[in-house]
Amino acid sequence: MSNINDRVAYLKGLAEGMKLSDETNEGKLLLKMLDVLENMAEELTTLRADHDELDEYVESIDDDLADMEEYLFDDEDEDDGYEDDEDEDEDDDQMVSYTCPHCGSEVTFEIDGFDFEEDNLCPNCGKPLFPTDGDDADEE
Repeated sequence: MSNINDRVAYLKGLAEGMKLSDETNEGKLLLKMLDVLENMAEELTTLRADHDELDEYVESIDDDLADMEEYLFDDEDEDDGYEDDEDEDEDDDQMVSYTCPHCGSEVTFEIDGFDFEEDNLCPNCGKPLFPTDGDDADEE
């Protein structure tokens, strides 16, 4: 950006060397244009400095966020490799097959969603899969 400031300073020097004055319309116009160019160059320099400051701040935030992510998630990632192997083994154990005591049909359950308190009926014969003592007496 200093290149723009240097170029505007050069143009102002040329204008002074040409002895432009406020007495002619063209001179007034050119001098005012040079003033506007000088103000624009100063604003661009200020904007560039602000941008650089914000860029440093964003990089700092990004570094802090990366550190936080590493702290929060990196331990889990290391554990996840081990847990994933366990989870695969557990997934095999999550499904249980059970044979209906009434019709002999095989029923598969998910352990996590299974509730022994509910009346679990066989999809084949419609009778309770886990008969209570009273249910066994009714059949005999």
